[in-house]
Amino acid sequence: MTITYTARKVTLRDNFKERVEKKLAKFQKIFSDKAEAHVVVTVEKNRQTVEITIRDNKMIYRAESTMSEMNDALDRVVDILMRQIRKNKTRLEKRVKAGSIDALTADMPAQEEPEEEYQVVRKKQVMLKPINVEEAILEMNMINHDFFMFINAETDEMNVVYRRANGNYGVLEPTKD
Repeated sequence: MTITYTARKVTLRDNFKERVEKKLAKFQKIFSDKAEAHVVVTVEKNRQTVEITIRDNKMIYRAESTMSEMNDALDRVVDILMRQIRKNKTRLEKRVKAGSIDALTADMPAQEEPEEEYQVVRKKQVMLKPINVEEAILEMNMINHDFFMFINAETDEMNVVYRRANGNYGVLEPTKD
């Protein structure tokens, strides 16, 4: 697994990087050698945020945590990733190394998490028209949704605008990579 670091308003020490590598070594059993992990550490006043994104076989695993201590945030992020993998174990086994999830979760305390079924409760058809991103955000806010699908007038591709947890907006654009 290749690990890259991005530090915002902080200089990462070698012992933190070693700790990250040790924590992510647990996931080596699951992911291929081509897996890429991106660790972003941001420090703002007394808040330290650690975000880890792992990309492997066109799958993305992401977790983020903000705490007063960087190492505590790292521990929390690794726990979140582990929980995501365990929760979706049967679905993920088709995409990751066979049997590796069992090996990873075997040394963890048993927590019965019922496997939830994905259930579509509503299907809606949407009239798509070419508009720009600002118009899409305006329409999303007018209908009081957290996301909005539209045809981008500039690229002529389907995009999605969404409201992020911090109140800002994001745009999802299709890519083949």
